[in-house]
Amino acid sequence: MNNHHVFEELINITSKENVMVNEPLKNHTYTRLGGNADFLVTPETYEQVQLIVKLANREEIPFTLLGNGSNLIVKDGGIRGIIMNLNKLNDIRTTDTKITAQSGARIIDVSRAALDVKLTGLEFACGIPGSVGGALYMNAGAYGGEIKDVLESAILVEPNGNLLTLRAEELDLEYRRSNIPDKGYIVLEGTFALKEGNYDEIKAVMDDLTFKRESKQPLEYPSCGSVFKRPPGYFAGKLIQDSGLQGTQIGGAQVSLKHAGFIVNKDNATAEEYISLIHHVQATVKEKFGVALEREVRIIGEDLE
Repeated sequence: MNNHHVFEELINITSKENVMVNEPLKNHTYTRLGGNADFLVTPETYEQVQLIVKLANREEIPFTLLGNGSNLIVKDGGIRGIIMNLNKLNDIRTTDTKITAQSGARIIDVSRAALDVKLTGLEFACGIPGSVGGALYMNAGAYGGEIKDVLESAILVEPNGNLLTLRAEELDLEYRRSNIPDKGYIVLEGTFALKEGNYDEIKAVMDDLTFKRESKQPLEYPSCGSVFKRPPGYFAGKLIQDSGLQGTQIGGAQVSLKHAGFIVNKDNATAEEYISLIHHVQATVKEKFGVALEREVRIIGEDLE
């Protein structure tokens, strides 16, 4: 890969301000973990996203979509090739009882936009830290609601760079998963079908959920959010707590004392330490209760050589 050539191609597609070279990815993830990206690019239009995907295909350059880094661990060796962040695609617009939000918008902000126009259905998302793209990618949910309850359609980019519009049911949305990663799609926007509601009632629900989140979750430290999916018939946090793992620490990574379902970067942890603690938790819970905890968080990138 000719780095100078790739850099020139990327700035021709977007601009020099939108292309970073050897950028530390710990600056772009909620865990504050991760080595360097060869090229971190932040496109500003759908066409730029398409052109970057086509460039990666044409030049056979590794390509990774970063999202907003909320449900993600990047390994200490970083990521090769082109890494794309869509946080500049963050427009939110309302039409009657529908809200269309671009991939880089925070799903929290979409729920607040719904409140502003007295639309109900997205209250559950008021505390989810991820982007719209990430929320569709993993069918994000909380407090009894999930994206598939309200999503109507999505505009995506196919692996070949072409645009595609799909109905929600075509994304195979299930508990904490969709077919988006399997198909290699990039989410550009989602349209949510909501219902008219009462402002005070919607706000009361959101205030209650925000209080629950802030009182129970360790928001004072960097983390990836909930590490594990809920195993059928159990709660991951309860299993971890009952295994005596709360407060367990490997390097700077710790099983949160506030909520056992979270692993926090308490003291300049490395990704290796964070991932080692995840494996330790899985092994311990499996040994004590015979339950295999499945990761909700994605792990990408290369180990440090």
